[in-house]
Amino acid sequence: MSDRAASPRPAAAQASARTKVPRRLLMSVDAVGGIWRYAMDLAGALRETGVETVFVGFGPAPSASQRREANRMGVLEWLPVPPDWMADDEADLDPISDRLTELAHKHAVELLHLNLPSQAVGLQLQIPIVVVSHSCVTTWFEAVRACGLPEYWLWQKTRNRRGFDRADMVLAPSRSHAAALTRCYGQIDNLSVVHNASSAPCLRPVKECFVFAAGRWWDEGKNGVLLDRAASRIRWPVVMAGACEGPGGEWLAIEHAEHLGELSHDRTMALMSRAAIVVSPSLYEPFGLAALEAARCGAALVLSDIDTYRELWDGSALFADPRDPEALADSLDRLARDADLRAELGHGARRRSSQFTLEAQRDAMLDVYRRAMRASGRLTAAE
Repeated sequence: MSDRAASPRPAAAQASARTKVPRRLLMSVDAVGGIWRYAMDLAGALRETGVETVFVGFGPAPSASQRREANRMGVLEWLPVPPDWMADDEADLDPISDRLTELAHKHAVELLHLNLPSQAVGLQLQIPIVVVSHSCVTTWFEAVRACGLPEYWLWQKTRNRRGFDRADMVLAPSRSHAAALTRCYGQIDNLSVVHNASSAPCLRPVKECFVFAAGRWWDEGKNGVLLDRAASRIRWPVVMAGACEGPGGEWLAIEHAEHLGELSHDRTMALMSRAAIVVSPSLYEPFGLAALEAARCGAALVLSDIDTYRELWDGSALFADPRDPEALADSLDRLARDADLRAELGHGARRRSSQFTLEAQRDAMLDVYRRAMRASGRLTAAE
C-alpha cells in the first residue's frame, strides 16, 4: 500500500500549487557528509529568491560553526534520530514521520525537501515531497563491492523504494547515479537529474607542486587506501585532508601521504586552491563535489575512471583505473612532469565548472518545486 495521503486538497490550494514556489520549505540534513555543504549552499541561493529554509538535522550533532552557518541561512532543528545509513535497525527510523510532521506544522512549511528518500516513508502530510538520492547503501555496494546488500541491510533497499514511491519528485545529482538507481531499484516514477553546484569562488592562485585530495577516508568508497599506496610512488608530495575514523568505527591508516586530519571547509578550500593537482580516486561518487571545487580553483584533475566522472569531466581531466595504484601514480607523475598539460587541464576544468553554478542549480530546483506542487495538487481519493 502506498504511503501517499489519500484525501484531496481544496480546489483553491490546487490552483495555487500550479503557479507558486514554496515560500518556506523544510530540508533534511546531517552534519557528517556532503549533504551539509549541499544544503547550506542551496538554501543560500534560494534565500535570494525569497524562499526560506528550515533545516532538520539527523545523526551526530553539528559543530558550533555549523550551527552558526545554518542559523545564518535559516532555522535549524535537530532530531535524536540517525540517518538511515547509521541506523542499526529499521525501527530506529520509526520516529521520523511523526517528528517531520510536527516540525512541518510548527514552521508552516509548504514543501519537504528530504535528502534521504527513506525519510519520506509514512508521511501523511498534505504538502509536496521532493526526495534527493545523493547516495545510498544499495548503489554503494554495487559500485564498491560489486554485490548486493548483506542480509542485515536489505531493509534499506525496501525502505528507499517506499520513499521513492511516496515522493512527488525524485532527484539524482547525475545521470550516472540516476541509472544506478534504476538498475538497483527498478523504474522510479518522476525521476529527474539536477546537478550539484559549488559556492567556491573561481580563483587563479599561484599553484604549488603538491597533490591534494579531500574526502571521508574512512569510507571505503572514497578509496583512500589506493591513493595512499600511489603516494609512495610519485615524485610530488600527496596531501590528504579528511577524517580517517568513521562514526561506526571505520578506520583507515594513512602511511605514505601527509594526512592533515579533518579540516574546516575554509581550510580545505585554501589548501585546494594552492595545489597544482587535485586527485579523487573514488570507487563511488554520485556527483563528486570535491572535483567541482578543485575545478573552480583551476587545479589539474586526476579522477578515477568511473561513470560519474566521465559524464561530468570527460575532456577536462586525466582518468585512472581506481583499482590500480600504479595507474594512478603514473597519471599523477605525468602531470607533475608536464606543466603545459597541467595548465591546459586546469583551464579546461575551470571552464567546465561554469556549467555547475549555484544559480543554475537554484533555478532547476525551483522548477522541481513547482512541478512537485502541481503533482501534489492533483492528488485524488483514488491515489
